[in-house]
Amino acid sequence: MILQTDIYLLELSSLVVELTTFRGDKLGLDVLLERMCLILDNLPQLGKQRQAAIYMFNSCNHPVRVAQYGLKPSWLQILDDDPLKNFGTPFSNECVIERIMLADGNYQGLLVLPLHNGADPLGQIALVTSPEWVPTTSEVEFLANLSRAMNGVISRFLLDEILRVREYELKEARADAIMRLGSASEYRDNETGLHIMRMTAISVAIAKEMGLSHEDLELLTIAAPMHDVGKIGIADAIMLKPDRLTNEEFDVMKTHTEIGGKLLKGRDVLIATARDIALCHHENWDGTGYPAGLHGEEISVFARICSLADVFDALMAERPYKKAWPLRQTIDWINSQSGLKFDPAVVAAFENALPDILRIRELYRDEIIDPLQVQNLPDLPYHEERWINWDETLSVGIETIDEHHRYLFDLTNDLIDVVANNHGSHEVRRVLKALSDYAEIHFKAEEMMMEQNQYDRLSLQREMHEYFLKRLNEFYLQLHENPLVAKYELIGFLNNWLIAHIRDEDTMLASLVW
Repeated sequence: MILQTDIYLLELSSLVVELTTFRGDKLGLDVLLERMCLILDNLPQLGKQRQAAIYMFNSCNHPVRVAQYGLKPSWLQILDDDPLKNFGTPFSNECVIERIMLADGNYQGLLVLPLHNGADPLGQIALVTSPEWVPTTSEVEFLANLSRAMNGVISRFLLDEILRVREYELKEARADAIMRLGSASEYRDNETGLHIMRMTAISVAIAKEMGLSHEDLELLTIAAPMHDVGKIGIADAIMLKPDRLTNEEFDVMKTHTEIGGKLLKGRDVLIATARDIALCHHENWDGTGYPAGLHGEEISVFARICSLADVFDALMAERPYKKAWPLRQTIDWINSQSGLKFDPAVVAAFENALPDILRIRELYRDEIIDPLQVQNLPDLPYHEERWINWDETLSVGIETIDEHHRYLFDLTNDLIDVVANNHGSHEVRRVLKALSDYAEIHFKAEEMMMEQNQYDRLSLQREMHEYFLKRLNEFYLQLHENPLVAKYELIGFLNNWLIAHIRDEDTMLASLVW
């Protein structure tokens, strides 16, 4: 068979048609690039396609790698090992073939295919080729067809990602409005907003241990903060009373469950779940609770979980009218209420989830961090080999701060997992929000500790923290416009900033314990 005949190139072009049916939302751009390289393997003049990458332009028209074949992911690639590190060919509407000198004095060929959205440059595909290859007229025509096919698939993939992100934004805005309604009660209560965060996170930790589905965990995360929304309807004289309530006042306070039920009427599954929790989180397993005296599984599993999580955090907290209970006393009392106040299955899951729960209390604590405090948390296995790893060289010598930093690493690794496993840009947005929300809590706690201890680098730390949160918000907005580029730039930023900030700045906090 004569490889350079028009007949052969026609056969290759028929394989290009395969690309037009490619579903990037199911498989990802890495798989698309691999398929393209396998097609080009049938054009031996190029040399076997072992290294290639897709670049898309960011808002500053700089190329950002969004897919690779035969290369490590961009967040793992050591720059000096990247054969495309010198890639910077000016955008052209035509396919470009050039030769690049390597560090050892040898040359490699580089084939660049343009990607564009109408008249606007979208990006480029770069492929390492044989440095001796000079394409024929037929091969140039074939490459132009290949470029158009890839352009169509990638443009469709980008549009799908944008639509999915914007659909998630609508869902997120709705959930955020519901959660803000739930948070409204905290401004009329002695409890803090961190109580709601802790109670929600503890509820989710228990639910995970019980094996609830991912969908149920998402529902619980949004609906749990609504458990006390009915307190909006309770008079200030009762809500803000610094002493214990009288029996008559407590009877009024108990009506917050029914008020919450009335506020949350609706057929929507999210509203219905929130209503169930608000109405039933004071019902008891043995039927002695209020407002309806429900018994056992007549109480929804969400309300049973939230009941225990709410009581646990309330008992462990100090209030004007009571001292905080010690941990052992709290756990013993909860165990004593198994089968009475609490569902035995929820109590068992609570016991199993205690390592996570105790860390949640440290991550979302009301008290100012004491640099000299020694923690006695149960061992919790961390992922030993993830994308970025916390190690003892990053310790600042303050155990609570180290725990906060480990959690920031976990959230960053979760975000990279979402990208690496092609879970979609809407999932990147979800994890980014969790990371941003927690970073804000961590920075506030860290700054309060610094202020309490008159730390001389507090102003600089505040500037760095504000910069970090500002950048995360910018990435959050960029996901709306170009999610393919934004998620890779976000990972690069986190990789560079997080470890550098801890190692170069936070480790100086050790002076607070000297």
